[in-house]
Amino acid sequence: MEEERTLSLVDVLEEDEELEEEASAVLAGSDSDHCSYPQGYVKRQALYACSSCTPKGGEAAGVCLACSYKCHEGHDLYELYTKRSFRCDCGNRKFMELQCKLFPDKEQLNSLNSYSQNFFGLYCTCSRPYPDPDDQVEDEMIQCVVCEDWLHGRHLGCVVPDCVELQEMICESCMNKHSFLWSYAAHLSVLVPGAEVKEVKEETEADESKTKHPNKEEKADNVEPSCKRSREEAEPSCRLKVLQAIGQKRVQSGAVFWPSGWRSKLCPCNTCKDLLSAASLSFLLDESDTVLAYETKGKSSEQRGHDPLMSALDNLNHVQQLEIIHGYNDMKTELKDFLQSFASEGKVVTPDDIRQFFEQQQSRKRGRDDAGRFYPT
Repeated sequence: MEEERTLSLVDVLEEDEELEEEASAVLAGSDSDHCSYPQGYVKRQALYACSSCTPKGGEAAGVCLACSYKCHEGHDLYELYTKRSFRCDCGNRKFMELQCKLFPDKEQLNSLNSYSQNFFGLYCTCSRPYPDPDDQVEDEMIQCVVCEDWLHGRHLGCVVPDCVELQEMICESCMNKHSFLWSYAAHLSVLVPGAEVKEVKEETEADESKTKHPNKEEKADNVEPSCKRSREEAEPSCRLKVLQAIGQKRVQSGAVFWPSGWRSKLCPCNTCKDLLSAASLSFLLDESDTVLAYETKGKSSEQRGHDPLMSALDNLNHVQQLEIIHGYNDMKTELKDFLQSFASEGKVVTPDDIRQFFEQQQSRKRGRDDAGRFYPT
């Protein structure tokens, strides 16, 4: 019979290290002590939705990291990861009787906030919770950079490429809603199986006009206002029009993955800026808007912050540091043996068991201290 695997404290710490790093990357970029409301519509921050205060069927609302700790402790919260351009709702009209403990002086509504099914704990095109108790398929979820919903990899309508953590994804629904993005996708996106690119010779509007009205071409050119011509001459060439003129297209179905740095290749001309603004996509021209940029900033902030435990250890002499290390190693060994006894018997470790373990540790420590004392005769 195969011996049941047990975990030591070190094993647990090592296995949780990656999760802790991800969590610190998300949380370190947000303030855990002060409500973000006074900052207005924050460029990007960690957000939560409280199902205890705003249940399904009510109005969607989101709260910042600090309010999730101070105002909604013990509540049922949905972790929304990060959202852009959002202002904390905690304590406003949507929360009925709850008042924000950190910044109670809020307007009744944040009219510029955007909400989705995520605020009620539902995700993807399948509108299911995550984790889903009825779904036994192991499948990572990927966030669309436009609508910011999370979609199952198997519901993207395409093959998920390698190194996906370094790429941004725009779901098929958002691509079709903003169809001009397909022109960029044919040249800038990550090519995955099923999304082949092909050359297509297209008639331009000028060609169509020439075909339909061959005798009116000169007149049309002559009546063009001079102010319009001068404005177009002064404006830099439009990258989007250049890409469209090439006539290269890709299959317009499924989600689209974009490599690092793709935003810098979008056209910044005034016409395209207006196009993006009208579609509420101006953020695509901002490379610091990406989740990767936010996480990188959070990690660097976490590294700059000084750990109070390490500060305390720095103030101890070498002998004291060694005593702490030996004490930690002893506790680690004893805790491993303690947990292993439960694992071998198939028992569940309860809070009372853990409490009893540390009480025994304290009792042993007192016994050692007493044995080491010398009393005068």
